[in-house]
Amino acid sequence: MQPRSEIATDTVAQPKSPIELLQESKSSVESIVARMLSIKKNGNPKSENRELLTQIFLNFINLRQANREILTEEEKVKAETELAKSPVDLTTLQLHNLMYEKRHYLKANKSCRDFNSRYPNIDLISEQEFFRDAPEAIKSQTLSNDTSHDLMLKRLNFELHQRKELCKLRASLEQHKKCLLETNAERKKFLSSLPMHLKSLKKVSLPVQNQLSLQNQKKLNHHNLAELLPPPLYVIYSQFMAQKDAFEENIDLEVSGSLKDAQTYARQQAEQNSESPRLEDDGQRERKRPKKDGYEEAALLYQVHPLKVELHVYDDDEIPDPKSHKLVVLKFEYLLKLNVVCVGIEESQDGSEKNTPLCNLFPDDDGLEPPHQSAKLILGNDHAFDESRTSRPYKWAQHLAGIEILPEMSPFLTDKDAQNSDTAKGYGSPSDQHNVQTVLQRIRSQKK
Repeated sequence: MQPRSEIATDTVAQPKSPIELLQESKSSVESIVARMLSIKKNGNPKSENRELLTQIFLNFINLRQANREILTEEEKVKAETELAKSPVDLTTLQLHNLMYEKRHYLKANKSCRDFNSRYPNIDLISEQEFFRDAPEAIKSQTLSNDTSHDLMLKRLNFELHQRKELCKLRASLEQHKKCLLETNAERKKFLSSLPMHLKSLKKVSLPVQNQLSLQNQKKLNHHNLAELLPPPLYVIYSQFMAQKDAFEENIDLEVSGSLKDAQTYARQQAEQNSESPRLEDDGQRERKRPKKDGYEEAALLYQVHPLKVELHVYDDDEIPDPKSHKLVVLKFEYLLKLNVVCVGIEESQDGSEKNTPLCNLFPDDDGLEPPHQSAKLILGNDHAFDESRTSRPYKWAQHLAGIEILPEMSPFLTDKDAQNSDTAKGYGSPSDQHNVQTVLQRIRSQKK
């Protein structure tokens, strides 16, 4: 290692950069430390370490000086960089602003190029109609130097004029509509009170009707009484009444029976439908009631609704006075427990002889067998209907009453199986046979 005086002379003679001074001091410290380690290792006298420590301290001073110069140079470079960065940032910001303005102008330019005018979409009147119908004040205006554009503006003004006129017309029509609604409200109010006036008028006109012996009152009484009929009898009544009104059939319909009992039964049914379900103990007490004897059970099975429908059939060939040739009177009654409609002839006293026309009305329908399975289950194992009754549950009567009966045999049976089946034999399709017109025709033919 060279003496300190030589290092100081070289430093003065040739100034070095901080990086070079830092590297040189670093290498000098490393060599001095290596020399000190070798002296310690070899056991040399320690007097040399004092000089070496002095050189290390001088190198540390040089390191601090080099570090200070490097930091000073760094601060100087940073300051110069900041000074040079400001115009660059300003220039960059200006560039971004210019690019943004460019994109904005390009977008606005594209929007203007792609803009569709409303004029081509407006269905204006033709030029001939404009010159013919437009007011002179609109035609005499000069709105543009361009002739075609001036004509277009005039046509648009005429369109605006027409729309204003239509708005005025709409306002007048709405006012007229408001007046009509008020008139309709008054008329509805009058109509709502009209049934009360008609009812009072009907009540006042009853003495006049009784004095003139008008027949319409009897028909109205039957209609009012028909409202208390059970649904099956009501269906029969409505069907025969429709046949009479539509085709002027020579028949008459009457509703007979006890009006008071029918009202009582209807009231009982309404109370049963409205009351809440019974409790479990009530049901148990009901099951513990003593059984009725056979006579009471039969009476309950064949319990009949209080009202009946009477059908008077007249001869269709007698035109002058058809009602003087009454062929037969049929009575339709409804069995409540069995849910069947029974038919009988008024003058018949037994169920064997005088009911013969009804027994032979349709094949295999003698009325001695319950028409559906529920009635058979209620009657018991023998499935026997009381033959002593004058009316019988014919299958055609159930169809007229709207009581649908499912066939006991499947409709998908083969022809051979259907021929071997007693149930499916001769019954056919009820909708093709058991209608009102066919029943009346067969009754007349059988009676004659």
